[in-house]
Amino acid sequence: MWTTALVALALAFPPAPEILPLWPKEIPGPKSADAGNVPTLTVHLADPAKATGAAVVVCPGGGYSGRALDHEGKQIVEWLNERGVAAYLLKYRTVNESKVKAPLHPGPMLDVQQAIRIVRSRAAVDKIDPKKVGVWGFSAGGHLASTAATHFDAGKPDGDAVAQQSCRPDFAILAYPVITMGAHTHGGSKNNLLGPNPAPELVQFYSNELHVTPQTPPIFLFHTAEDKAVPIENARLFRAACQKHGVAVMMVEYEKGAHGAGLGKKSNLPLAQWPTQLEGWLKTRGLIAK
Repeated sequence: MWTTALVALALAFPPAPEILPLWPKEIPGPKSADAGNVPTLTVHLADPAKATGAAVVVCPGGGYSGRALDHEGKQIVEWLNERGVAAYLLKYRTVNESKVKAPLHPGPMLDVQQAIRIVRSRAAVDKIDPKKVGVWGFSAGGHLASTAATHFDAGKPDGDAVAQQSCRPDFAILAYPVITMGAHTHGGSKNNLLGPNPAPELVQFYSNELHVTPQTPPIFLFHTAEDKAVPIENARLFRAACQKHGVAVMMVEYEKGAHGAGLGKKSNLPLAQWPTQLEGWLKTRGLIAK
């Protein structure tokens, strides 16, 4: 009787997610004025009965000034877990949280690369497939995810267990993403990441449409033509670059819908169907069950 009650309690109150420091030793790049405020990765594993072996690093948006932790964080984690995908919520460096003056570069890029390495290094422990590790970002988090998809390396053979891992994601999901630092960029994201007067080479480096190659992983894009904050040209530029280099890419775009829709739960517009299209894309790639 007591055993049954304890099991019921455990199901009602599952263990708290594990929070991992991204950088157990020295944090490279800009650091917070608050020594206790550090980049982290929060582990949300799927129910073992549903788990597909796929894993996703989740990057909420926020203009590189903060992070939208509900509709671009918590809700995304739940959506992934419901479909058997392990979710790793990334706390990457931002101007407000980190109390670091712009530019943040290269902090956020280093954070997402390290997150992907950590996920792969935990494959055996978390029971995931190290060849099914993706990244999902929104708005400025979409810029960060597209940075991960275009700026990566194979790891250091002589490094520790984390450093040895590749930081190339196996797929990327980009929702109303900032892509370019050029004419169609989001000014706030650019200023926070690169500062008010960035060098031309930095603008070029972080204009991710310029860095797509045949090695860029498969891409799913979602955007609306009505987006006033981040113009849809960002997603279209990235799609065109993927097509040019033979990278598998699917883009769903809608005429109506403001920036920051998340999964579209509060919308009665057609864009509310975009997660269904994403789910189909994930199924065709063998990342969730059909």
